Amino acid sequence: MKLSRAPVMVDGVMTPRHIDLRVFALAGGQETHVIPGGLTRVAMREGSLVVNSSQGGGVKDTWVLNR
Repeated sequence: MKLSRAPVMVDGVMTPRHIDLRVFALAGGQETHVIPGGLTRVAMREGSLVVNSSQGGGVKDTWVLNR
């Protein structure tokens, strides 16, 4: 499965980069709630699939404005 791509601002220019989305869920007792948003990990180098921040990737907050 290929990673998705999204536009990212690099040196003042919008350019496509590979991304993945990490969602957050809260579990307690009998209920689980998925938070409307998450953390998008971004491959900062053109053509790279590495999204881990420890290996040169970056992160972006992800907000859900309407659901």
